Parts: sequence; C-alpha cells; structure tokens
Amino acid sequence: MDAVLQGISYTFIFFTLYFEVFLLISFFEGRKKEEVTDDYTPPVTVIVPCFNEETTVLGTIESILNLEYPKENLHIMVVDDGSTDGTLKALEVYKNHPMIEVHTKENGGKFTVLNYAIENAKTDVVGCLDADSFVMPDALLRIMRKFKNPVTMAVTPSTVIHKPKNILQKMQKAEYEYGNLLRRILSIIDAVHITPGPFSFFRKEVFTKIGLFKHAHNTEDMEIAMRMQKHGLKIENADGALVYTVGPETIKKLYKQRVRWTSGFLGNLIDYKEMVFNKKYGDLGVFILPIAVVGLFVTLIFLVSNLIRFIQSLVDHILKWKTVGISMPQFGNFEWFFLNTNTISILGLLLFFMTLFIVTYASKFTNGKWRFSIDALYFILLYSLIAPFWLIKSVYNNLVGKHAPWR
Repeated sequence: MDAVLQGISYTFIFFTLYFEVFLLISFFEGRKKEEVTDDYTPPVTVIVPCFNEETTVLGTIESILNLEYPKENLHIMVVDDGSTDGTLKALEVYKNHPMIEVHTKENGGKFTVLNYAIENAKTDVVGCLDADSFVMPDALLRIMRKFKNPVTMAVTPSTVIHKPKNILQKMQKAEYEYGNLLRRILSIIDAVHITPGPFSFFRKEVFTKIGLFKHAHNTEDMEIAMRMQKHGLKIENADGALVYTVGPETIKKLYKQRVRWTSGFLGNLIDYKEMVFNKKYGDLGVFILPIAVVGLFVTLIFLVSNLIRFIQSLVDHILKWKTVGISMPQFGNFEWFFLNTNTISILGLLLFFMTLFIVTYASKFTNGKWRFSIDALYFILLYSLIAPFWLIKSVYNNLVGKHAPWR
C-alpha cells in the first residue's frame, strides 16, 4: 500500500512540476512579444443577466455607467430571468435612462438570457457582466484594445474577489489571481478554453458562425470557448481589465459552486473528447486538455489517498495515546519532523515553494506590485483539504448523469 501511495505521490509531483515549469517558460517568453495598442472604442453592448439580484444589481450597473468609455457607444441591456424577489422593482430607477434597456423573460437559465440579449443587441461587440460583479473604470478600454486585431473573436478579463472577509474568501482571492495568470499564459499559446461570465466580450459574428450559447452542463462559459477553439476562433486575454466578483463566504456555498463548475468541466471535456490528444488544436489539444484530464484524476487520487493516510495516522496516534499515554517526539530522530530527507519529501518541498512563488507572482501580475500574502498559503494548504470532496462529487455526477443546479 505504501508503495502505491508513493507512486501516486511521485506522479502527482511530476505532473505538477512539469506543468508549472511549462507555464513559467510560456509566460516569460510571451511577455517579450506584447504590444501596446491605442484605444479602440466602437459601439458595444454590456448584458447584465439577473435572477434574484436585488441587493447587488444596482451596484453592478453603476460600475458599468462609471466606465471610462464614450457614453454614446456604451449600451447596457439588463435582462431579468423571472426573478421572484425585488430585482425588477429595484431596476425601476433606470426606467428612463438613455443608456439602459430593461427586459424581462420567463426563467430559463443564464444561457437563455445571454441568447435573448445577443439576438436583440444592435452592436457588433457584446459582453456580459454578472449581476453580482463590479468593473474597474478602465476595464472595457483594456478589453476593446484587443479587438483592434480583426482576428480576435473574444476577450477575457482578470477576475478578482471583491473585499474578501474570511479565510475561505481569501483563499479564493489567491485562486482567482492564479487563474488570471494562467489565463494570460493560455492566451499566449492560443489555448484559452473558458470565457468567464464576469465581463468576457465577443464579436457577434461568433454566434452567427458557430451558434448561440448552450446549456452545456450549466457551464456555458466553458462550452462556448471550447466550441470557438474547435472552429479556430481566436480568444485573447486583457491584462489588467479587472472585474470584481463576490466569492462564496461559506463552505456549503463554495462546495455547491465548485461541484457545478467541475461537473460542467468534465461534462464539456466528454462532449469535446475528440479535441483531447489532437494536434489539430495545437497546445490546447496536445498539452493543456490532456494535462487537465490526467491532472484532475491524479490530483483526486493523490488528495484522497493522503487524506485517508492522514486519518489513519491520526487514529493510530489516538489509539496509541489511549494505550501508552502521550509521548513527545524524539528530537534526535529527524524522521518525525515534516522535513523528511527522502526524495519524495524534497520534491514535495520544491513543488510547494515553486507553487508559492507562482501564486505570489500571480498576485503581483493581477495587482501590479510584489506583496507576499498569507492568502497564498490559504490557497495551497486549505485547497488540498477541501477540494477532494467536490472532485469526488463531480466525478460521481458525471458517472450517473446527474446535473448540478445553476442556483
């Protein structure tokens, strides 16, 4: 059993180190080729999907109105998806606003809201801002600069957790910053496979060419990106286009969100399985998707096996304490200390510090300055304890064909 666990640990560490080294090389090589372009401000429509968002939707709309973008070219389409709270009443304040249209429809899920708005939008570029998110004033300018390249069909933002209060939200803050760096790297190698709901933008011709959004296991933002990649449509990332979103504040809410995300990720991978290990799709098909599939299951096995190992060790110590009493570790024996001298421990430490560097650099990439934060440790350590639970549930959902709810 120990040999099996050791083999799993070596595999996990190898895959993770290999992936992180690849990311760093791709990022620093790609940074050398970046070009700064002038502002580009064509007419654009920002879609705000709403479902029971009475407490946040007004703040979301105000952040759009405060964008540093020509007001005559900025159109806001708020679409209520059958809210049962006071969302529509709250929106009455914008009833006669020249830049804002408020639409209502029967509840059908986020993808139906997006499709309704796209079909009714009059501009060539459309984007979405979730009704619990807020944008920085220069975010849209940064995104639209990317559309100066006529080949670019979609642009993604940098997402940040809004005012994290507890350890769980601070963990998510570090996770989102890491995600921003990862998305930038994926943009460099033409392998972006998620267009996040908060403030991603598309040319409308995308939907003419490949169709509108689908239910897609409640992860329409991943499915549309995968479909775009399948059809060779370019997706870029806009550095510094910051959008703030509210992270789940409890384990229960986070678990529900991540089960939906991970179940959808697996479902979409199954739907687009022909892209995996397919050189036709470049680094996405040959490297990113395969490493995601293998990495997911290796990580799941690694985390679960180590969790079982930890529980077994804890039970053994409790039984020992009950039998012979509590004894202090022997300082002369270095084996009791977590800094073990065997190979796997050294590799584990190397992985830990490399991950810590990347997560810290991701914070600098997102926020513009070097600053070590305890959030990085929350992300690295806390994630390993709670992620196995939603990974197991997500795999189970896909095996039995169960769909995680959007809300």
